[in-house]
Amino acid sequence: MSTALTVSRGSRPDYQANPATRETRAVRWLLLALGLGFFGLFLLLPLVAVFTEALRKGWEVYFASLADEETLSALKLTLLAAAFAVPFNLVFGVSAAWAIAKHDFRGKQLLVTFIDLPFSVSPVVAGLMYVLLFGAQGWLGPWLQEHDLKIVFAVPGIVLATVFVTFPFIARELIPLMQAQGRDEEEAATVLGAGGWQTFRHVTLPNIKWGLLYGVILCNARAMGEFGAVSVVSGHVRGLTNTLPLQVEILYNEYQFAAAFAVASILALLALVTLVLKQFVEWQAARSQ
Repeated sequence: MSTALTVSRGSRPDYQANPATRETRAVRWLLLALGLGFFGLFLLLPLVAVFTEALRKGWEVYFASLADEETLSALKLTLLAAAFAVPFNLVFGVSAAWAIAKHDFRGKQLLVTFIDLPFSVSPVVAGLMYVLLFGAQGWLGPWLQEHDLKIVFAVPGIVLATVFVTFPFIARELIPLMQAQGRDEEEAATVLGAGGWQTFRHVTLPNIKWGLLYGVILCNARAMGEFGAVSVVSGHVRGLTNTLPLQVEILYNEYQFAAAFAVASILALLALVTLVLKQFVEWQAARSQ
């Protein structure tokens, strides 16, 4: 019997019939060099430049820049927006993934499309949508002014914009994971008398915990680094509606380069921490399989 791949005892597989696995050593080294080159040029070098510029005038100036009142206010607002956006998207993401993966209903594909909407809409357009809805001249503007409620150019608008841009991250991480796992285990638990919460807690959640944590990490990183939508709805009120990315822009435009790069280094550190956590989650998920 002839096969495309012949394996004999004590010998290595014969890959002569599979040209896709026969790259020469030179080609492999070339591909590796190209990958490392792009990584160094477009990722590592800018990252090193940020920290170099941030520390150019010494640690004293660096910490003084971070201790600035407006910078601390921007940090607090950034953390506040993420603190609202991540739990909201956590609840929505799990609920939507559960509904889409475990149930059949009309409008299912439409729901999936709506979940992907923030991926296709520019963050600036998202911010303008909230201005159109809640701004002084917007659809709900007169009613909000009548009841002394302020959303645009205030903290609520920043939270809403952050929620919008981070909307798909957790749901999109869980939907394919739940669909791949199927419904057999949940149906078996239901047959054995388990309720909905019991089934989710003891059957579904252990199967999706690493994917859920991965989605939360990405959602949090996106929330804290959002610029476009937040810039539109914030109004750039110093000390009140500026997040860290907006604070970097203001400092840079005012030629306070040391302070700008010092604040930017916080966002860069966030990116590095996110990368480490991402790798840890992937490693744990691989170990648990």
